[in-house]
Amino acid sequence: MQDMVKLIHQLSYRHSTNKVFADFVEMSAITLSNATDKTQYEPREKRYLEIVKHYKPEELHEFPKLLGMLVNHLEEVPQDVLGEVFHALELHNERKGQFFTPFPICRMMAKMIVGDSQQNIINQYGFITVSEPACGTGAMIIAAAKELKDNGINYQQTIHVTAVDLDATCVHAAYVQFSLLHIPAVVVHGNSLSLEEFSYWYTPAHTLGFWDQKLKRKASSLTLNEMISNRTTDELEKESISDLNAALSSVTEKTPSPGIQLRLF
Repeated sequence: MQDMVKLIHQLSYRHSTNKVFADFVEMSAITLSNATDKTQYEPREKRYLEIVKHYKPEELHEFPKLLGMLVNHLEEVPQDVLGEVFHALELHNERKGQFFTPFPICRMMAKMIVGDSQQNIINQYGFITVSEPACGTGAMIIAAAKELKDNGINYQQTIHVTAVDLDATCVHAAYVQFSLLHIPAVVVHGNSLSLEEFSYWYTPAHTLGFWDQKLKRKASSLTLNEMISNRTTDELEKESISDLNAALSSVTEKTPSPGIQLRLF
């Protein structure tokens, strides 16, 4: 990651390091989003053009190099590369003391969480859903995806993530890394406490994998199961008695009374 840190420092002679990092992840996020999410293309393209106005042409040529470096690092070892770069640039001192959970700790937590219960859910519904209310740059989700892969589970087909963060730069960073790792996800710029939501970022894996439809089917299935499970024992007993009475009534109607002579011919 030192190659990324070095290049960002080189681009910071006219701009703050914080701005260069934030602009890099936002431009990368917009580029990836606009490739598949056409519903938000226009406003995001407009925002992209606003960002590039602040840089000289020779500076802009360096941003694709940064993205290429990020791709290479994620291919070598899937991990929270942008979180590491964030701390290496000491941006946590500028951004109100933000500290991200170290990736080794995220890996340990993922090992504790991922197990047979997740496999059982996958067997039943085809996938599991994961919610991260304060995702940062996405370390916990990346660790969970890596743990699933290490356990022989294709996370690109069997996991869907909803990740939220109040910091727009974190949202963009998480979105970029999830997109490059092909993690089906919706990254929300919002406040998990007040439930305010400002924007939605759908990864290419989410869009190309038709995850909207998959999630709707699972929600419908869970609703039906909940309705069935919420029926009380008394209700079930009443239904059983009612069914029995109806069956007896049907038999009684078809059974001749003792005073009637059966005629076979």
